[in-house]
Amino acid sequence: MCCLNQVISLSTVSVGVGVGGTTPMLACGQSLLDVFVRPEVNVVDYESKSTGITAADLHSVDSVDFRWLQQHISNLKMNKIIVGHNLWQDLSVLGVTHPAVFTRDVGLYQPFRNAIDSRMKTLGLRRMCWELMGRRCQEGFINPTENARVSMDMYRSRSNEWEAEISSGVWACFLPPDSFSRCYS
Repeated sequence: MCCLNQVISLSTVSVGVGVGGTTPMLACGQSLLDVFVRPEVNVVDYESKSTGITAADLHSVDSVDFRWLQQHISNLKMNKIIVGHNLWQDLSVLGVTHPAVFTRDVGLYQPFRNAIDSRMKTLGLRRMCWELMGRRCQEGFINPTENARVSMDMYRSRSNEWEAEISSGVWACFLPPDSFSRCYS
């Protein structure tokens, strides 16, 4: 079994081109990082209607440099299990890798998928949250802190079983899309 202090949750929200947006990371419900990232390329769509992100957010004095963020996340995630929903997208946006054996993607976890009885390739976090936990999420703007917290709560609800399966050599998850295999080391 893993210790919950060795588990962090990750979620990102991106804007309409390349890097930018927000990147929260949570450990056991405590926020480790919740920042806006200065874009390295011109943003053509802030997707403000769904993200709430504006140009002022990404260009504020509090926003961080992308390279700093990559290094900081690399340090935070070292020797830890990362929990999230569709983690391959977050890792890809951040341009970082993580060992597959140390990822717990709630969207790919077979028992969650079976409980919802879905044949869809990926399940939305909003639907999973409602059907598995009877809880609403993503009702306003997409909130990566909320998404990270919901993912962590889902993981915790089955962490003993999930970790026991892995310890016994069973990988009870679907694989992420092949095109994102570069995100896992």
